[in-house]
Amino acid sequence: MPPAPPDPEPGPARPGWVRLDCHLHTVASGDAVTTLDELADRVAALRLDVVCITDHHVISAAQAAVERGIGARVIVGEEIRTPDGDVIGLFLTDRVPYVLPLAQAAGRIRAQGGLVYAPHPFDPGRSSLGDALAPLCASGLVDAVEVVNAKIADPALNQRAARLAARFGLPGGAGSDAHDPAGLGAAYAELPDFDGPASFLDALHQARLFGEYRPHAPRYAAPGG
Repeated sequence: MPPAPPDPEPGPARPGWVRLDCHLHTVASGDAVTTLDELADRVAALRLDVVCITDHHVISAAQAAVERGIGARVIVGEEIRTPDGDVIGLFLTDRVPYVLPLAQAAGRIRAQGGLVYAPHPFDPGRSSLGDALAPLCASGLVDAVEVVNAKIADPALNQRAARLAARFGLPGGAGSDAHDPAGLGAAYAELPDFDGPASFLDALHQARLFGEYRPHAPRYAAPGG
């Protein structure tokens, strides 16, 4: 079943449940423009309860968001480039260097008590794991697979990710992959509340996923615009 489109004016999640965006970026990513102030404003407007800040190769903005507060619980994450494609670490305490071999990067995530999350695994337009994902799942080094990514225009690619997650008994996640404030809220999961990596995975198995395609906003105005 495809994910439901997000409610344009979402109400609170059901009692005991939370609304979570598994994958988003701030200006610290280098290719994104959302500041922490803008993120806080959008979190309030969208009634997000938890956000995974998954900047490229840095965790400083996520840690700053934890310290200052943005109106939602923050899971510190990092999107990490490997020779085989991108992987996300969640619940991190330390940055994982990029361009490590894939299995080594996953091991670094696990060694600090984090979770290995595979983003946009079959998107050919980005650094995705593709055929490298199944062997990594078979090795037991993947905890969750992103099966709804709001930057993927072709729903068949998200469906392929969902089939692979089901094949290995892994929970699926939903991420806006927002690089700008307008992109936030395009995809999210509603799931039972949780208090750490293990209960997060248990809850994600029960999640209801919502999402729609929402492309990145142009970074620069068109000539004459």
